[in-house]
Amino acid sequence: MEATSFQKFPAFKLDISPLKEPLGFIKVLQWVFAIFAFATCGGYAGTSVASVKCQDGKKDLISVHFSYPFRLNQISYKALTCKNDSVHETLNLLGDFSSPPEFFVTIGVFTFLYCTAALVIYVGYQSLYQQNKYLPIADFVVTALFAFLWLVSSSAWAQGLSDVKNATKPTAIIHPISACQGKTVVCTPGAVPPMGRLNASVIFGFMNFILWSGNSWFAFKETAWHKASNPQDIAEQGTNVER
Repeated sequence: MEATSFQKFPAFKLDISPLKEPLGFIKVLQWVFAIFAFATCGGYAGTSVASVKCQDGKKDLISVHFSYPFRLNQISYKALTCKNDSVHETLNLLGDFSSPPEFFVTIGVFTFLYCTAALVIYVGYQSLYQQNKYLPIADFVVTALFAFLWLVSSSAWAQGLSDVKNATKPTAIIHPISACQGKTVVCTPGAVPPMGRLNASVIFGFMNFILWSGNSWFAFKETAWHKASNPQDIAEQGTNVER
C-alpha cells in the first residue's frame, strides 16, 4: 500500500511557465522583497556620539553602540562627572524596543520560507496544484494571512523605529548626564546616527503588504470557490488536464 501511495504522488517536473503568470511572478517578487525586509532590519548596527567638555578643559568623547534587536535599556555608557578626572558615572539608554523588529524579521523569514516552498510547487508540481482543490485554497488563505501580518508588523516596526530614533539621538544621550545640567559644562551632541537602512526596511515591509494583498486575488482565482462561479474556468481546466 505504501508503494501505491508513493506512485500516486507526481514526480518533480520543471516547468517555468507558471512564473510568467501573475501568481508565480509576484511570488518571485515576494521572495526577493522578503529578503530585503529582514536583511535591512536584522543586520543593522549604529553608533551615537556626543562630547562633554568640563570647565577645566577636560574633554570626554562618548560613543554608544547599539544594534538589532534594540534592547537599549541593556546598553550602558560612561560619562565624566567633571568633579574629578577619574570619576565617571554609568548610564543606560532608555527603552526596550525589541518586540516590533523581532516580529518584523520573523514575518520576513517565514515569508521567505513559504515563498520558496510555493515556488517549488508552482514550477515542479503544477499538475498537483491544478488537480488538488485543497492546495489553491490553502495558498489563498496563507496569502491573505501574510498580507495581514505584513501590515501589522510593518506598522508596529514603523512606530518602533521612531522610538529607537528618539532614544538613540545624541541629545537623548546627553540629557541624563549630571555634568551637563551645569551651566559651566559644554555638552555637544554629535551627528544623528544614519538610519537609512532601517527606513528602507519599513518601506520594504509596506511593499510586501501591497504585494501580498494584490496576490491574494490571483491566488483566489485558482481556488474552487472562484471557479465554481465561472464555468468557463472549469471547462478550460478540463481541457488542460486532457492535454
